[in-house]
Order: sequence, then C-alpha cells, then structure tokens
Amino acid sequence: MKFTYEEYQNLIEKLKKSEYSFANYYNWNAFSKCVILRHDIDYDIDKAVALALLEKNIGVHSTYFVLISSDFYNVFSRKIQEELQKIIDCGHEIGIHFDEVKYPEAEGNVERLSELIQNEAHILGQALGRKINVVSMHRPSKGVLDSNLQIPGMINSYCQTFFKEFKYLSDSRRQWREPVDEIITSNEYDKIHLLTHAFWYNDEECNIHDSISQFINGGNNFRFKCLLENITDLESIMSRDEIK
Repeated sequence: MKFTYEEYQNLIEKLKKSEYSFANYYNWNAFSKCVILRHDIDYDIDKAVALALLEKNIGVHSTYFVLISSDFYNVFSRKIQEELQKIIDCGHEIGIHFDEVKYPEAEGNVERLSELIQNEAHILGQALGRKINVVSMHRPSKGVLDSNLQIPGMINSYCQTFFKEFKYLSDSRRQWREPVDEIITSNEYDKIHLLTHAFWYNDEECNIHDSISQFINGGNNFRFKCLLENITDLESIMSRDEIK
C-alpha cells in the first residue's frame, strides 16, 4: 500500500465493500461487523486536517488523538485551535494522546497514570471547550498494555477490548506490519481497530526519508508565517527568499 491520499481512500472503499460498519469507541457494540478509525497526531496538525477533510468527503468519521506534550504544536495557540476545530467541524472526535515517558515517577503506578491522563484530558478540554473522553497511549510500554488500564470517565483505546478483541492494525513508522489490504478483504475479522498517522500521507508517494525531510525543512516556512503575525513589516527585515 502506498502512503498517498488516493490509497487511503481506496483502503476505506475496501472496508465499505467488505461491509464493515464505521463505528467509534462508544457505539461499536451496536454492530456485528465494524471498524474503528483512529489517528495519532504526533507532529503535524496540517496533515491531520487534510486527512480529516478527505474522510469527511468520503463519508467516514474518525477519532484524532492530540499530543499536548508535543514539541511541534501548542494546543493553546490560536492557529492550532482553529485547525483542531476544522477537524471537529468535519464530524470527527478529539481524544488525548498520552506520553507516559513524560512521567517517569508514575512508572508501574496505574492509579497515578490514570490521574495524569485525566489531568491532560482536562487541559485539552479547556483548550478546545469540550470534554475529552478517550485516550490513546503514545508509544505505550508493555507494562501499560498488559495492565488493561481503566480510567474513570474515559475510554482507553489500548484496553484489552480494542487491542486484543479487535484486530489491531497500525502504520507506525510508515510501515504496515501486516498486509492490511488482504486482512480487510479476507473478512476473517469481524472487528478491526485501524490506526493511521496522517503525517505519512501525501498527494504523491514519497519514502520515509523524504517525508521526514519535507517536515523538517518546512519548519522555517512555518516560523516565518508565525512571525508575520507578530512582527510588524517583517518582510522589510527578512524576505521570504532568504528562507532555506
């Protein structure tokens, strides 16, 4: 499978042809055969918006998980809030993407981890003016996966139900570890939990090096756009042509 928007749309069409109902973390029990679509936003909000719009156009809804500890975006900035609102306006849900590595003092303490997840969900909820009810773990440890972590008032997308009872498929690090197309069309599984990362998808196929390179080198353009809104007559100080 190529990592293009066209191929992602083809993947969705295969799910439809195989008669999977598109469910979420709340209503999946209402379907005998279903798929839950999920996206983790580790780095690039703009890529997430592009995928959210595509999904809206083809009539499916997903859950987008936001990492409030990301070094690449700030959920309290006006621009990022506007971008996340675009995802919400497409009919998608926002969840919290939680990085346990940020809290080494909570290692092995599931009660403390639960408290920290609820706290981050509350912070994200404040930023977006809505309640956050679902969490996905960022690079979860074996201990957290094995713990079947229960969080009061929230759904853990890595609980045993969604990680073990569903067929879990992921494109982490731009690599499907199983033949996703074949699994979908085989009709072997009644329930699929499908994780994709919008970061890897483009109009045209490019390899992992080029995907990373484009993001890193595009950082200077992003900074210039941000400074345009904060420094009067920025282009009299530095022109766009100087961006490297």
